[in-house]
Amino acid sequence: MDLGLSGKKAIICASSRGLGKGCATALAQAGCDLVMNGRDATVLSATADDIRATTGVSVVEVAADISTKEGQHSLLEACPEPDILVNNNGGPPRRDFRELDRASLLEGLTNNMITPIELIQQVVDGMCERGFGRIVNITSSSVYMPIPGLDLSSGARAGLTSFLAGVARSVADRNVTINALLPGKMDTDRLTPAVDKAASEFNLSREEAKAKLVEAVPARRMGTATEFGQACAFLCSAQAGYITGQNLLIDGGLVPSAF
Repeated sequence: MDLGLSGKKAIICASSRGLGKGCATALAQAGCDLVMNGRDATVLSATADDIRATTGVSVVEVAADISTKEGQHSLLEACPEPDILVNNNGGPPRRDFRELDRASLLEGLTNNMITPIELIQQVVDGMCERGFGRIVNITSSSVYMPIPGLDLSSGARAGLTSFLAGVARSVADRNVTINALLPGKMDTDRLTPAVDKAASEFNLSREEAKAKLVEAVPARRMGTATEFGQACAFLCSAQAGYITGQNLLIDGGLVPSAF
């Protein structure tokens, strides 16, 4: 299906690997020119080169920490009028909430709630003026179903979700949509700590530990960055203009809810 995205300009945060890379790849395949971001310039460059070679689209690399004003400036200097913004950022490590001090709490909120809001503030009016905009926030299934030790990540992302619920409705009449993708157990580096924890707790090999984690997923497998990226591309498509303020679980049925 032609998603109507050929020639659109997309900023994809934290896209050098994992789910962000999956989103960047899918948008490139749909014909978008990309501005990709990551903190590791070497990894970012390799990913960008691969996408250029396989899709032929323009790819600009911005190696920066987008939680800083300098990083955001670099990103928007490279693409001052994006049609698409995919917000993504690493979450805080698994930790008992008793161990979180004020600095850790503020860092988690900055990375996973405040930074996406700041980027949206800077691009949404231009999208409204041009009559097209797609904003996708990568959050987590833990927004719906808490995961022990990831309380800070869950809280910050839930705060982002609630904050943007009203914002999404305020710009919908300008063909600007704001939605979220909520990954469950995905086969990326982000799941490594959970696999290591299960291996240690149950005295298992890493492969056995990964299999044990999958037992809780009705689909009996982990999700892939490729299928996650394709879902992102659809939410960014011309055909998805009537979908806004929604949270799409991509979790193989892990969250046991009908609504």
